[in-house]
Amino acid sequence: MISPQAFVDPSAKIGKNVEIYPFAYIEKNVEIGDNCIIMPYVSIMSGTRMGQGNTVFQNTVLGAQPQDFNYTGEQGVLIIGHNNVIRENVVINRSTHSKDKTVLGNNNTLFEGVHLSHDSQVADDCSFGYGVKVSGNCTIDSHAILGSQVVVQQGAHVASWSLVRGGCRFSKDIPPYVVVAGNPTHYYSVNELVLSQNGVSEHIVKHIANAYRLIYQGNTSIFDALKRIHEQVPMSEEIEEIIRFVETSEAGRGIIK
Repeated sequence: MISPQAFVDPSAKIGKNVEIYPFAYIEKNVEIGDNCIIMPYVSIMSGTRMGQGNTVFQNTVLGAQPQDFNYTGEQGVLIIGHNNVIRENVVINRSTHSKDKTVLGNNNTLFEGVHLSHDSQVADDCSFGYGVKVSGNCTIDSHAILGSQVVVQQGAHVASWSLVRGGCRFSKDIPPYVVVAGNPTHYYSVNELVLSQNGVSEHIVKHIANAYRLIYQGNTSIFDALKRIHEQVPMSEEIEEIIRFVETSEAGRGIIK
């Protein structure tokens, strides 16, 4: 299952039923789990730890050196989970320092040209469109969708079940369950279609919409908007997540406007 025309360092740990095509390059200090497919011209660099069932397409570089002025040659780490589809020309950088890590979770799809920078953390079941660029130290929570050519700037946090429309560029945090659009990137609507398709009830979606109406159309401060949500919107797991995320974000960079 390993082409003789591929280079695989003898110390690399390769699992069962792994297919490695011609001209792939796999360095030392690499681990690849069972049932992975590594297409031609893929480079998997030192410090990469990959789980099972991943498919990596041509010209992708995993575990590339961090593009960070703080990088001094430490052996960083890239952790990749299970069942990811990583398409052509994707670059994922390992962490800048050995004590940290870049993480790509499970069941994610990264389309052609995605760049995931050093020390960023991606959870599970996310989709990244063509040419998405994620800067260093960003956090992408589960089930997030980033449209083509989105640019996530340093340290931003994209919450779960959010949808970022193509071409957005932002440095503020994206709260959960919303659609954002435009430049400057702004709140557009609740991500109603995706939530409904994934089992969120109609009345919960309405409560989410009411919460964001208070935040974005209430003509008041974030502090007062959250207070009104506590008073006016029935509590649920989703509403509690909105409140928690906004409170945490406001202590740092804040949410998009």
